[in-house]
Amino acid sequence: MRILNVHDAQQTILRRRAWDEINVPPRLLDGIEAIFGQRITPDEAVRRILADVRGRGDDSLREWTLRIDGVALDAMAVSPAQIAAAYEQLPGQVVDALRLAAQRVEAFHRRQPAVSWIHNDEQGTLGQLVRPIQRVGAYIPGGTAPLPSTVLMTAIPARVAGVEHVAVITPPRRATGLPHPAILVAADIAGVNAVYIGGGAQAIGALAFGTASIPAVDKICGPGNIFTTLAKRQVYGIVGIDGLPGPTETLVIADDGADPQLAAADLLAQAEHDVLASAILLTPSIRLAKLVQAAVLSQLEELERAEIIQGALANNSGIVVTESLAQAFDLANAYAPEHLCLLVDDPWSHLGQVRNAGGVFLGERSFEVLGDYVAGPSHTMPTGGTARFASPLNVLDFVKIVSVVGVNEAALQAVGPAAETLARTEGLTAHAAAVARRLRGSG
Repeated sequence: MRILNVHDAQQTILRRRAWDEINVPPRLLDGIEAIFGQRITPDEAVRRILADVRGRGDDSLREWTLRIDGVALDAMAVSPAQIAAAYEQLPGQVVDALRLAAQRVEAFHRRQPAVSWIHNDEQGTLGQLVRPIQRVGAYIPGGTAPLPSTVLMTAIPARVAGVEHVAVITPPRRATGLPHPAILVAADIAGVNAVYIGGGAQAIGALAFGTASIPAVDKICGPGNIFTTLAKRQVYGIVGIDGLPGPTETLVIADDGADPQLAAADLLAQAEHDVLASAILLTPSIRLAKLVQAAVLSQLEELERAEIIQGALANNSGIVVTESLAQAFDLANAYAPEHLCLLVDDPWSHLGQVRNAGGVFLGERSFEVLGDYVAGPSHTMPTGGTARFASPLNVLDFVKIVSVVGVNEAALQAVGPAAETLARTEGLTAHAAAVARRLRGSG
């Protein structure tokens, strides 16, 4: 794991790149060419798949699942009997862990206020109605690392918000033609209404447009690879989306007293997600930087996903030696990481310095892996620097606000003239007339 100075880091691992600046790996383009017979961009591949799903529905979903995933789909929906059978395929301790995580995620989100309010005074009534979205679809990755935890982190906040119908769609495994049993069990524990089989852009298209077997939803949430993320971007406006999640990322700020073994473990845990993942350490201590570098090499030998980790460490990861902790926080706020881990003395005293982050993890006992599974907040967090303006998935993502206006005659006479003046200023004479007729009588 390389050690960088601040200047070099700002030009490389701390530099945010726009979607259109990302270099597509040749291997990915090779895969597209093998499927489409042309070397087209991922965005164009997604566009073609979505158009096909929109036009042919179930038949298209079956065809793309066979071509991309190598699975011939029979039914699109997983049956209750298949979900019940999934419990028998999991060790009891896994089921217990999922239930514990679900309880904590639900308890956390039930504390989040999302309330309607009405205010009455001498001029009438103003307020807002908070209403849940009716239908939500959650895309759950099922590739090299199936993510049952993501089912809990997306479906439970939606259910707490009062969403009427929560559906999950997730890719099949070649061996069985069904999703991973842990995903099915998590969906059942989370109270999901339906589980459908499908992956990639075709799954996003099915949720957005609807097919004979899969009803359209109002909003799509959940992470995925480049194809699902591009698909979400292309269907936005037809449906709502939670965001455009990119590769996962952790930024650790550590001082000289931090445990290098724990800092290394946290970086490696993030790097094993994906070769495009980012695992970055900021520290003013060159001594700690070298110890963490050595610990990463030592611990890497014990890990199963070493090849993926090595790719992530070589691409978007590194150790940055800063002039001070204050500079480290400035760099962190500019980077706006998905996860910000504070391995520093008295982390609570530094919380006020944090402006941009999806989640803050305070101290060596509050590490990010706990947030992935059992802490309580959703682990679906803003990536790619979007923590500057976006939030982790939460109850408010699954409700909408309806404004309530009920003014009386006194209010009309008090504020109507200003409305008429502003309408005329904007050149909207019909607007002005609608006010004037009420102020001066309908004639």
